[in-house]
Amino acid sequence: MSSFEDLGLCPPVLKAIQELGYETPTPIQAQAIPKVLTGNDVLGVAQTGTGKTAAFSLPMINRLHLDRYSGQFRPIRGLILTPTRELAIQIEDNILSYTKHVKLFSATLFGGVSQHRQVQKLRRGVDIVVATPGRLLDLMEQGFVNLKHLDYFVLDEADTMMDMGFIHDLRRVVKHLPQDRQSLFFSATMPPNILQFASTMLRDPERVEVAPESSAADTVDQQMMFVNQTDKRDLLVHLLKQEEVETALVFTRTKYGADKVVRYLKRHNIKSEAIHGNKTQPQRDRAMKAFRAGELNILIATDIASRGIDVTGVSHVINFEIPNISETYVHRIGRTGRAGATGVAWSLVNEDDERKHMMDIQRLMDREVPVMEDHPWHNGMEDIPLQPSRGNRRDNSNGKQGRDDKRSNGDKRSFKKKPRNKRPFNKGGNSGGSGGNASASGGSSRGDNSHGSFSRSGGAKGPSKGGGNNRPSRKNKFKPGGH
Repeated sequence: MSSFEDLGLCPPVLKAIQELGYETPTPIQAQAIPKVLTGNDVLGVAQTGTGKTAAFSLPMINRLHLDRYSGQFRPIRGLILTPTRELAIQIEDNILSYTKHVKLFSATLFGGVSQHRQVQKLRRGVDIVVATPGRLLDLMEQGFVNLKHLDYFVLDEADTMMDMGFIHDLRRVVKHLPQDRQSLFFSATMPPNILQFASTMLRDPERVEVAPESSAADTVDQQMMFVNQTDKRDLLVHLLKQEEVETALVFTRTKYGADKVVRYLKRHNIKSEAIHGNKTQPQRDRAMKAFRAGELNILIATDIASRGIDVTGVSHVINFEIPNISETYVHRIGRTGRAGATGVAWSLVNEDDERKHMMDIQRLMDREVPVMEDHPWHNGMEDIPLQPSRGNRRDNSNGKQGRDDKRSNGDKRSFKKKPRNKRPFNKGGNSGGSGGNASASGGSSRGDNSHGSFSRSGGAKGPSKGGGNNRPSRKNKFKPGGH
């Protein structure tokens, strides 16, 4: 489909997205929106930054607008569950934009703050709720949330939900949902445990998939650097001082590690902020606002806190620590090279377990990550071989990809070892570096399920509920391999 007009959306929704400058739907939008509009359950697989939010929210808003309730009673008919408050805020912002010309109310429910304002808004009545699992269950147990009239249920970032240990909360929520509902299940990756859970939630779903599972975007130039653990912070300082680094998102595995990196960069006159679960919501909001506005160039984040960081123009993602879950690597580097732009992902690999983690990552992606040796702390370790992956996808239409091509794997550049005295980077002084050029403002932001906000996009009156929901009969069996 070449335009949103071809997808079957109603005029008020089309008007809203046209005002936002949307012209051509992304592949996941073009595939998913028509299927959702016909009433089918959908299992969507797409990488971050491909337009998943619009893919599930636009058709839901469209159907809720055409199938409205009358009178003062306004039940919750759309529920979107998401793992973190940052991602919930992002989704809510999009919903506000999409509902500009329709009479629908939306609210966000987060933990970590007083529930008073959230309860007030729920009592007034909302059509769509965006929530994190913990706060939603709290308000359900207190009797403030009733889901028996729910028509549409969306589970976003399902793989992250599992990683964060929300599986039991999700099952508790699903038990309270009516059987006669439409369910939409979106995830960047689809490992077996996600498929198993999807089979308990979806009925005869349509599967849409716009990219190979667990593959990295072609617009991201991936490189890894071998470095001893004790030299990592100096190498990071060195990298962040390169002129090509306009904005950088640096990933650590722990909150404590993120704070240590911020302190070390500060000692070398490089301003940065950390965003993780121990930060307060105002701190996280200030850091994200400064990062989006370009006032803060460097953000240090943990994986869980990074969900919802949807910032265009991130030039570099730096894996200061290599994740032990291979899919997490794909999520991380997907924060750059978004919306067709190019980006760079640097991974700092130590001499210990991180070599094995990178081997697993390469196997997952079925491609080698080139080694950049031209930095002052290269420790001379042997290359990490590419192990065969399931399906042996390396023999594809792009041509041979055997051992003789071990350092490029489709990359246009050649990464040959150069003399140590010819560095592509300007070292700028001693190995630790001093005097950064990154600017910053604001504080830090905070962890995963706190703060709540409520927004409305108009009043709501209309004919009594009925019609517009002629859903096909659905089987009770789910076929994970179906398309």
